[in-house]
Amino acid sequence: MATNTDIYIVGSGIVGCTIAHELAEKGRNVRIWERRNHLGGNLYDYTDEYGIHVHLYGPHIFHTVEKELFDYVSRFCELKEYNLVCGSVIDGKCVPTSFDFSSVDTFFPEEAETIKQHIKLVFGDRPSATVLEMLDCDDPYVRKFANFLYEKDYKPYTAKQWGISPDKVDRQIFKRVPILFSYGSKYFSDPYQAMPIHGYMELINNLLSSDRIQTETGVDALKHFSVEGDRIFLDGVPFEGTLIYTGPMDELFNCCYGKLPYRSLRFEWKHEDIDSLQDMPVVAYPQAEGFTRITEYKKLPCQNVSGTTYAVEYPLPYQKGADQEPYYPVLTEESAALFERYSALAQKIPGLVCCGRLADFKYYNIDSALRRALDVADSLL
Repeated sequence: MATNTDIYIVGSGIVGCTIAHELAEKGRNVRIWERRNHLGGNLYDYTDEYGIHVHLYGPHIFHTVEKELFDYVSRFCELKEYNLVCGSVIDGKCVPTSFDFSSVDTFFPEEAETIKQHIKLVFGDRPSATVLEMLDCDDPYVRKFANFLYEKDYKPYTAKQWGISPDKVDRQIFKRVPILFSYGSKYFSDPYQAMPIHGYMELINNLLSSDRIQTETGVDALKHFSVEGDRIFLDGVPFEGTLIYTGPMDELFNCCYGKLPYRSLRFEWKHEDIDSLQDMPVVAYPQAEGFTRITEYKKLPCQNVSGTTYAVEYPLPYQKGADQEPYYPVLTEESAALFERYSALAQKIPGLVCCGRLADFKYYNIDSALRRALDVADSLL
Protein backbone atom coordinates (compact mmCIF):
# COMPACT_ATOMS: atom_id res chain seq x y z
CA MET A 1 0.00 0.00 0.00
CA ALA A 2 3.03 2.28 0.17
CA THR A 3 3.06 5.27 -2.17
CA ASN A 4 5.39 8.14 -2.94
CA THR A 5 3.55 10.41 -0.51
CA ASP A 6 6.01 11.91 1.96
CA ILE A 7 3.47 13.11 4.54
CA TYR A 8 1.06 10.69 6.17
CA ILE A 9 -1.55 11.63 8.74
CA VAL A 10 -3.01 8.90 10.93
CA GLY A 11 -6.56 9.87 11.91
CA SER A 12 -9.11 12.19 10.29
CA GLY A 13 -10.43 14.10 13.28
CA ILE A 14 -10.31 17.89 13.51
CA VAL A 15 -6.56 17.82 14.24
CA GLY A 16 -5.59 15.62 11.31
CA CYS A 17 -7.90 17.37 8.84
CA THR A 18 -6.76 20.86 9.84
CA ILE A 19 -3.08 19.96 9.52
CA ALA A 20 -3.77 18.35 6.15
CA HIS A 21 -5.51 21.48 4.89
CA GLU A 22 -2.76 23.82 6.04
CA LEU A 23 -0.01 21.68 4.48
CA ALA A 24 -1.91 21.24 1.21
CA GLU A 25 -2.41 25.00 0.95
CA LYS A 26 1.37 25.36 0.98
CA GLY A 27 1.81 22.86 -1.83
CA ARG A 28 2.46 19.70 0.16
CA ASN A 29 0.92 16.35 -0.81
CA VAL A 30 -0.76 14.58 2.09
CA ARG A 31 -2.33 11.18 2.59
CA ILE A 32 -4.75 10.52 5.48
CA TRP A 33 -5.35 7.01 6.76
CA GLU A 34 -8.46 6.58 8.89
CA ARG A 35 -9.17 3.30 10.68
CA ARG A 36 -12.94 3.86 10.84
CA ASN A 37 -15.24 3.63 7.83
CA HIS A 38 -15.83 7.39 7.73
CA LEU A 39 -13.87 10.63 7.98
CA GLY A 40 -14.25 13.23 10.72
CA GLY A 41 -13.22 11.28 13.78
CA ASN A 42 -15.46 11.91 16.76
CA LEU A 43 -16.99 14.96 15.05
CA TYR A 44 -18.82 12.69 12.62
CA ASP A 45 -22.51 13.58 12.34
CA TYR A 46 -25.37 12.66 10.02
CA THR A 47 -29.16 12.73 9.65
CA ASP A 48 -30.83 9.57 10.93
CA GLU A 49 -33.73 7.67 9.41
CA TYR A 50 -36.21 9.88 11.29
CA GLY A 51 -34.84 13.10 9.83
CA ILE A 52 -33.01 14.14 13.02
CA HIS A 53 -29.40 15.32 12.82
CA VAL A 54 -27.28 13.41 15.35
CA HIS A 55 -23.65 13.20 16.49
CA LEU A 56 -22.55 9.56 16.42
CA TYR A 57 -19.92 9.94 19.13
CA GLY A 58 -21.60 12.31 21.56
CA PRO A 59 -22.57 16.00 21.47
CA HIS A 60 -20.09 18.56 20.16
CA ILE A 61 -20.52 22.33 20.52
CA PHE A 62 -17.89 24.69 19.16
CA HIS A 63 -17.01 27.34 21.73
CA THR A 64 -13.92 29.49 22.12
CA VAL A 65 -12.51 32.71 23.49
CA GLU A 66 -10.35 33.15 20.37
CA LYS A 67 -11.92 35.12 17.55
CA GLU A 68 -9.17 33.85 15.26
CA LEU A 69 -10.36 30.27 15.72
CA PHE A 70 -14.02 31.24 15.28
CA ASP A 71 -13.16 33.04 12.05
CA TYR A 72 -11.09 30.08 10.87
CA VAL A 73 -13.96 27.61 11.28
CA SER A 74 -16.32 30.11 9.64
CA ARG A 75 -14.26 29.84 6.44
CA PHE A 76 -15.29 26.20 6.02
CA CYS A 77 -18.88 26.05 7.25
CA GLU A 78 -21.78 28.32 8.09
CA LEU A 79 -22.04 28.79 11.85
CA LYS A 80 -25.06 29.78 13.90
CA GLU A 81 -24.88 31.04 17.45
CA TYR A 82 -25.88 28.37 19.92
CA ASN A 83 -25.65 28.62 23.71
CA LEU A 84 -25.84 25.18 25.23
CA VAL A 85 -27.88 24.68 28.39
CA CYS A 86 -27.29 21.41 30.21
CA GLY A 87 -28.97 19.90 33.21
CA SER A 88 -28.30 17.48 36.02
CA VAL A 89 -30.88 15.33 37.79
CA ILE A 90 -30.22 15.32 41.53
CA ASP A 91 -32.66 13.67 43.93
CA GLY A 92 -35.20 13.54 41.12
CA LYS A 93 -34.98 17.26 40.30
CA CYS A 94 -33.38 18.62 37.12
CA VAL A 95 -31.36 21.81 37.61
CA PRO A 96 -29.22 23.65 35.05
CA THR A 97 -25.46 23.21 34.91
CA SER A 98 -23.23 24.99 35.37
CA PHE A 99 -24.87 25.13 38.79
CA ASP A 100 -26.15 28.60 39.68
CA PHE A 101 -28.29 30.25 42.37
CA SER A 102 -31.38 28.40 41.15
CA SER A 103 -29.73 25.24 42.55
CA VAL A 104 -29.52 26.91 45.96
CA ASP A 105 -33.22 27.79 45.77
CA THR A 106 -34.17 24.27 44.65
CA PHE A 107 -32.29 22.23 47.21
CA PHE A 108 -32.10 24.63 50.18
CA PRO A 109 -35.39 26.59 50.07
CA GLU A 110 -35.35 27.49 53.78
CA GLU A 111 -31.69 28.59 53.81
CA ALA A 112 -31.37 29.86 50.24
CA GLU A 113 -31.04 33.57 51.01
CA THR A 114 -28.53 32.94 53.79
CA ILE A 115 -26.37 30.68 51.60
CA LYS A 116 -26.38 33.19 48.73
CA GLN A 117 -25.47 36.03 51.09
CA HIS A 118 -22.55 34.05 52.48
CA ILE A 119 -21.33 33.19 48.98
CA LYS A 120 -21.33 36.90 48.11
CA LEU A 121 -19.48 37.74 51.32
CA VAL A 122 -16.80 35.15 50.67
CA PHE A 123 -16.30 35.58 46.91
CA GLY A 124 -17.27 39.22 46.43
CA ASP A 125 -17.69 40.17 42.78
CA ARG A 126 -16.34 36.92 41.42
CA PRO A 127 -18.82 35.41 38.93
CA SER A 128 -18.01 31.80 39.77
CA ALA A 129 -15.78 29.33 41.59
CA THR A 130 -14.89 25.67 41.32
CA VAL A 131 -16.51 23.20 43.64
CA LEU A 132 -13.06 22.46 45.10
CA GLU A 133 -12.56 26.11 46.05
CA MET A 134 -15.92 26.13 47.81
CA LEU A 135 -15.23 22.85 49.60
CA ASP A 136 -12.01 24.36 50.99
CA CYS A 137 -13.84 27.46 52.22
CA ASP A 138 -14.06 28.17 55.97
CA ASP A 139 -17.63 29.48 55.71
CA PRO A 140 -20.02 26.67 56.81
CA TYR A 141 -22.88 27.79 54.54
CA VAL A 142 -20.68 27.92 51.45
CA ARG A 143 -19.17 24.56 52.35
CA LYS A 144 -22.60 23.04 52.99
CA PHE A 145 -23.85 23.91 49.50
CA ALA A 146 -20.61 22.79 47.84
CA ASN A 147 -20.56 19.51 49.76
CA PHE A 148 -24.14 18.78 48.68
CA LEU A 149 -23.25 19.24 45.01
CA TYR A 150 -20.01 17.31 45.36
CA GLU A 151 -21.60 14.29 47.04
CA LYS A 152 -24.72 14.24 44.85
CA ASP A 153 -23.23 15.18 41.47
CA TYR A 154 -19.50 15.72 41.01
CA LYS A 155 -18.37 12.65 42.97
CA PRO A 156 -20.74 9.98 41.58
CA TYR A 157 -20.57 11.34 38.02
CA THR A 158 -16.77 11.47 38.08
CA ALA A 159 -16.52 7.94 39.50
CA LYS A 160 -18.71 6.58 36.69
CA GLN A 161 -17.14 8.63 33.92
CA TRP A 162 -13.52 7.82 34.75
CA GLY A 163 -13.85 4.46 36.50
CA ILE A 164 -11.61 5.47 39.39
CA SER A 165 -11.96 7.26 42.70
CA PRO A 166 -12.53 11.02 42.26
CA ASP A 167 -9.58 11.56 44.63
CA LYS A 168 -7.22 10.21 41.94
CA VAL A 169 -8.59 12.22 39.00
CA ASP A 170 -6.71 15.28 37.77
CA ARG A 171 -8.15 18.28 39.62
CA GLN A 172 -8.62 20.12 36.32
CA ILE A 173 -11.62 17.87 35.62
CA PHE A 174 -13.61 19.57 38.38
CA LYS A 175 -13.01 23.00 36.85
CA ARG A 176 -15.01 22.07 33.75
CA VAL A 177 -18.32 22.65 35.55
CA PRO A 178 -18.01 25.77 37.75
CA ILE A 179 -20.61 27.02 40.23
CA LEU A 180 -22.04 30.37 39.15
CA PHE A 181 -22.93 33.14 41.58
CA SER A 182 -25.93 34.40 39.61
CA TYR A 183 -29.03 33.24 37.76
CA GLY A 184 -29.36 32.27 34.11
CA SER A 185 -26.84 29.46 33.85
CA LYS A 186 -25.01 28.75 30.60
CA TYR A 187 -22.85 25.69 30.27
CA PHE A 188 -20.06 27.66 28.57
CA SER A 189 -19.01 31.25 29.24
CA ASP A 190 -16.95 31.71 26.06
CA PRO A 191 -17.88 34.73 23.91
CA TYR A 192 -18.06 32.60 20.75
CA GLN A 193 -20.46 29.67 20.87
CA ALA A 194 -21.93 28.15 17.72
CA MET A 195 -22.76 25.05 15.71
CA PRO A 196 -22.46 24.41 11.97
CA ILE A 197 -25.87 24.86 10.34
CA HIS A 198 -25.27 21.94 7.99
CA GLY A 199 -23.31 19.78 10.44
CA TYR A 200 -19.66 19.20 11.24
CA MET A 201 -19.07 17.04 8.19
CA GLU A 202 -19.38 20.16 6.05
CA LEU A 203 -16.40 21.53 7.98
CA ILE A 204 -14.45 18.29 7.58
CA ASN A 205 -15.19 17.87 3.88
CA ASN A 206 -14.24 21.46 3.08
CA LEU A 207 -10.99 21.15 5.02
CA LEU A 208 -10.15 18.13 2.86
CA SER A 209 -11.27 19.55 -0.49
CA SER A 210 -7.77 20.08 -1.92
CA ASP A 211 -6.59 17.78 -4.71
CA ARG A 212 -3.33 17.50 -2.79
CA ILE A 213 -5.09 15.56 0.01
CA GLN A 214 -5.81 11.86 -0.45
CA THR A 215 -7.95 10.03 2.10
CA GLU A 216 -8.51 6.34 2.76
CA THR A 217 -10.92 4.93 5.31
CA GLY A 218 -10.89 1.45 6.79
CA VAL A 219 -7.09 1.47 7.00
CA ASP A 220 -5.36 0.54 10.26
CA ALA A 221 -2.17 2.55 9.87
CA LEU A 222 -0.37 0.58 12.59
CA LYS A 223 -0.52 -2.48 10.36
CA HIS A 224 1.69 -0.57 7.92
CA PHE A 225 3.73 1.82 10.07
CA SER A 226 6.04 0.58 12.79
CA VAL A 227 8.68 2.11 15.02
CA GLU A 228 11.95 0.24 15.49
CA GLY A 229 14.61 1.96 17.54
CA ASP A 230 14.63 5.55 16.39
CA ARG A 231 13.34 4.83 12.88
CA ILE A 232 9.89 4.75 11.28
CA PHE A 233 9.15 1.93 8.85
CA LEU A 234 6.37 1.79 6.26
CA ASP A 235 5.52 -1.73 5.14
CA GLY A 236 8.93 -2.84 6.37
CA VAL A 237 10.87 -0.17 4.49
CA PRO A 238 12.54 2.81 6.27
CA PHE A 239 10.28 5.85 5.90
CA GLU A 240 12.02 9.14 5.24
CA GLY A 241 8.96 11.40 5.26
CA THR A 242 6.77 12.87 7.99
CA LEU A 243 4.31 10.80 10.01
CA ILE A 244 1.67 12.80 11.89
CA TYR A 245 0.08 10.47 14.41
CA THR A 246 -3.14 11.31 16.29
CA GLY A 247 -3.95 7.92 17.80
CA PRO A 248 -3.23 6.44 21.26
CA MET A 249 0.42 7.01 22.05
CA ASP A 250 1.00 3.64 23.72
CA GLU A 251 -0.27 1.67 20.70
CA LEU A 252 2.30 3.34 18.44
CA PHE A 253 5.00 1.71 20.59
CA ASN A 254 3.22 -1.63 21.08
CA CYS A 255 2.51 -0.68 24.70
CA CYS A 256 6.14 -1.39 25.54
CA TYR A 257 5.89 0.45 28.86
CA GLY A 258 2.36 -0.73 29.59
CA LYS A 259 -1.06 0.54 28.55
CA LEU A 260 -2.09 4.15 28.94
CA PRO A 261 -5.60 4.38 30.40
CA TYR A 262 -8.27 5.70 28.05
CA ARG A 263 -12.03 5.69 28.57
CA SER A 264 -14.52 4.61 25.97
CA LEU A 265 -18.29 4.97 25.66
CA ARG A 266 -21.17 2.74 24.69
CA PHE A 267 -24.11 4.59 23.18
CA GLU A 268 -27.60 3.19 23.51
CA TRP A 269 -29.61 4.82 20.72
CA LYS A 270 -33.37 5.20 21.05
CA HIS A 271 -36.19 6.87 19.16
CA GLU A 272 -39.61 7.63 20.59
CA ASP A 273 -42.74 9.07 19.06
CA ILE A 274 -42.93 11.87 21.60
CA ASP A 275 -42.27 15.60 21.35
CA SER A 276 -39.76 15.80 24.18
CA LEU A 277 -37.86 13.47 26.50
CA GLN A 278 -36.13 15.97 28.79
CA ASP A 279 -36.14 19.71 29.38
CA MET A 280 -32.62 20.30 28.06
CA PRO A 281 -30.63 18.81 25.19
CA VAL A 282 -27.94 17.30 27.42
CA VAL A 283 -28.82 16.06 30.90
CA ALA A 284 -26.47 14.32 33.34
CA TYR A 285 -27.76 11.61 35.66
CA PRO A 286 -25.05 11.32 38.32
CA GLN A 287 -27.16 9.12 40.62
CA ALA A 288 -28.38 6.73 37.92
CA GLU A 289 -27.00 3.24 37.62
CA GLY A 290 -24.41 2.73 34.90
CA PHE A 291 -25.05 5.59 32.51
CA THR A 292 -23.87 9.19 32.84
CA ARG A 293 -25.96 11.35 30.54
CA ILE A 294 -28.60 11.48 27.82
CA THR A 295 -28.39 13.69 24.73
CA GLU A 296 -31.65 14.52 22.96
CA TYR A 297 -30.53 15.52 19.49
CA LYS A 298 -33.61 17.30 18.18
CA LYS A 299 -32.69 20.04 20.68
CA LEU A 300 -29.04 20.27 19.61
CA PRO A 301 -29.93 22.69 18.15
CA CYS A 302 -33.73 22.72 17.97
CA GLN A 303 -35.02 20.79 14.97
CA ASN A 304 -38.63 21.03 13.83
CA VAL A 305 -39.30 17.30 13.41
CA SER A 306 -41.75 14.86 14.92
CA GLY A 307 -40.55 12.28 17.41
CA THR A 308 -37.21 12.40 19.19
CA THR A 309 -33.91 10.56 18.92
CA TYR A 310 -31.61 10.33 21.92
CA ALA A 311 -28.47 8.54 23.05
CA VAL A 312 -27.75 7.17 26.53
CA GLU A 313 -24.02 7.13 27.37
CA TYR A 314 -22.37 4.32 29.31
CA PRO A 315 -18.67 4.86 30.11
CA LEU A 316 -16.32 1.88 30.11
CA PRO A 317 -12.57 1.23 29.98
CA TYR A 318 -11.10 1.24 26.49
CA GLN A 319 -9.74 -2.07 25.25
CA LYS A 320 -8.12 -2.27 21.84
CA GLY A 321 -9.78 -4.83 19.61
CA ALA A 322 -13.04 -4.80 21.54
CA ASP A 323 -14.93 -2.75 18.92
CA GLN A 324 -14.44 0.37 21.04
CA GLU A 325 -13.13 3.86 20.45
CA PRO A 326 -10.78 5.60 22.90
CA TYR A 327 -12.42 8.93 23.77
CA TYR A 328 -10.82 10.34 26.89
CA PRO A 329 -7.37 10.04 28.45
CA VAL A 330 -7.67 9.17 32.14
CA LEU A 331 -5.51 11.83 33.76
CA THR A 332 -3.84 10.82 37.02
CA GLU A 333 -0.35 11.26 38.44
CA GLU A 334 0.50 7.69 37.43
CA SER A 335 -0.83 7.99 33.87
CA ALA A 336 0.92 11.35 33.39
CA ALA A 337 4.24 9.78 34.38
CA LEU A 338 3.67 6.85 32.02
CA PHE A 339 2.78 9.17 29.16
CA GLU A 340 5.99 11.14 29.69
CA ARG A 341 7.98 7.95 29.10
CA TYR A 342 6.20 7.40 25.77
CA SER A 343 6.57 11.06 24.86
CA ALA A 344 10.32 10.87 25.45
CA LEU A 345 10.48 7.94 23.04
CA ALA A 346 8.52 9.82 20.38
CA GLN A 347 10.73 12.89 20.60
CA LYS A 348 13.78 10.84 19.63
CA ILE A 349 12.31 9.72 16.30
CA PRO A 350 12.97 11.98 13.28
CA GLY A 351 9.90 12.68 11.18
CA LEU A 352 7.39 11.67 13.85
CA VAL A 353 4.84 14.23 15.07
CA CYS A 354 2.34 13.18 17.73
CA CYS A 355 -0.64 15.45 18.40
CA GLY A 356 -4.32 15.41 19.29
CA ARG A 357 -6.31 14.37 22.34
CA LEU A 358 -5.11 10.75 22.29
CA ALA A 359 -1.50 11.28 21.23
CA ASP A 360 -1.00 14.31 23.50
CA PHE A 361 -2.90 12.56 26.32
CA LYS A 362 -4.84 15.76 27.03
CA TYR A 363 -8.52 16.61 27.23
CA TYR A 364 -9.03 18.92 24.25
CA ASN A 365 -12.22 20.71 23.32
CA ILE A 366 -12.71 21.51 19.63
CA ASP A 367 -11.05 24.91 19.92
CA SER A 368 -8.00 23.68 21.81
CA ALA A 369 -7.62 20.79 19.35
CA LEU A 370 -7.85 23.28 16.48
CA ARG A 371 -5.25 25.54 18.06
CA ARG A 372 -2.93 22.57 18.54
CA ALA A 373 -3.37 21.58 14.89
CA LEU A 374 -2.60 25.06 13.59
CA ASP A 375 0.49 25.28 15.77
CA VAL A 376 1.73 21.90 14.50
CA ALA A 377 1.11 22.93 10.90
CA ASP A 378 3.03 26.17 11.44
CA SER A 379 5.98 24.28 12.89
CA LEU A 380 6.05 21.88 9.95
CA LEU A 381 5.94 24.69 7.42
